Amino acid sequence: MTRHIPTGRTRTWLGAGALLATGALTLTACGSGFDDDAGGGDAGGDGSLSILIGSSGDAETAAVTDAVAAWSEQSGVEADVQTANDLPQQLSQGFAAGSPPDLFYLAPEALAGYAANGSIAPYGDDLANKDDFYPSLVDNFTVDGTFFCAPKDFSTLALIINADLWTAAGLTDADIPTTWDQLASVAQRLTADGRVGLAFGAEYQRVGAFMAQAGGGLVTDGAATADSPENLEALTYVKTHLNDGSFAFASDVGAGWGGEALGTQKAAMVIEGNWITGAMSADYPDVNYTVAELPAGPGGKGTLQFTNCWGMAADGGNQEQARSLVEYLTSTDQQLAFSEAFGPMPSIQSAADAWTAANPDLGAFLAGAEYAQFPPNMAGAAEVITDFNAQLESLKTGDPQALLSTAQSNLEAVVE
Repeated sequence: MTRHIPTGRTRTWLGAGALLATGALTLTACGSGFDDDAGGGDAGGDGSLSILIGSSGDAETAAVTDAVAAWSEQSGVEADVQTANDLPQQLSQGFAAGSPPDLFYLAPEALAGYAANGSIAPYGDDLANKDDFYPSLVDNFTVDGTFFCAPKDFSTLALIINADLWTAAGLTDADIPTTWDQLASVAQRLTADGRVGLAFGAEYQRVGAFMAQAGGGLVTDGAATADSPENLEALTYVKTHLNDGSFAFASDVGAGWGGEALGTQKAAMVIEGNWITGAMSADYPDVNYTVAELPAGPGGKGTLQFTNCWGMAADGGNQEQARSLVEYLTSTDQQLAFSEAFGPMPSIQSAADAWTAANPDLGAFLAGAEYAQFPPNMAGAAEVITDFNAQLESLKTGDPQALLSTAQSNLEAVVE
């Protein structure tokens, strides 16, 4: 999916589905961030494929590795999967060194930059299953009318609740929050015994859900709107509850991401995407949890939606084989297998009914797709969001208006 996938064991918004956390795309002349022995794009003439992913955890890594191995056995083409510690940096370094992987996770906000400098191949229209992808996902990977790469999967953010702590606090299904006031109330009630009521990442890819619920967003109808009154209301709400102790950033409770905060019971509730299901099964199988839609804010319901595509290096020597692998990885059966293994929702419409039947308790994620916002994906947006995230880390003591004003100025420089 795209998630915001966490890189390595420290999740962020990168993710299997998830949303990668993308950094600057400047192709600096650093050493290769990709293992040269794995076979980069410029060495692809030997018939092997190199794949670089940013994983949400062991469940995703194993699932992708196993799927690629199965394809290799069928096709007779060798393929090697590596998991990045910092996907954006390693990918950028690989291109700079002339040895990028043949296939790699690529986030929408990174697409425009790589497309502009000719680093990636536009193969989307050549896919046999191109008409099966959700149109909104195709739009995320289309630049100037060209469909560049296949959406891997997708995800939305929801409210994940520790069911046992919820019950122990005397709360029932009737108390699941549907408004900001209710969220603040239950978070306060669940804050006890050194545990915070609600935790989430100190980043736009989580905090941005509150902005959407307030009726805001970073870009609206093609214009930068970071410093809107709606966004100020959202950040003020978050800051208020960071300071009263009922909300916390995951890092401030000693967790690398929301899934870890929930799994270690440092938080009773978290805001995360559906990739959390694989991590909970693999790492915290004894923690019972419930998934609910995020509560509505002053502007109504709101959440964020993430996706990644399978990017393909333009200079790769095995593009036909790489495209065949992408078709295999995005097939109905394989996407359903990925969903079972680590939680993403399939990017193809033909898998929707089967996914819904297999995941009756995860309907909140799919429901969120009806009103979800995508993060900005124009060229330069990745750098703006990276800076915004750095500012958000100090939201508890900082000035929300100043933070938004900086983001507005940065966005105006990249939004046409």
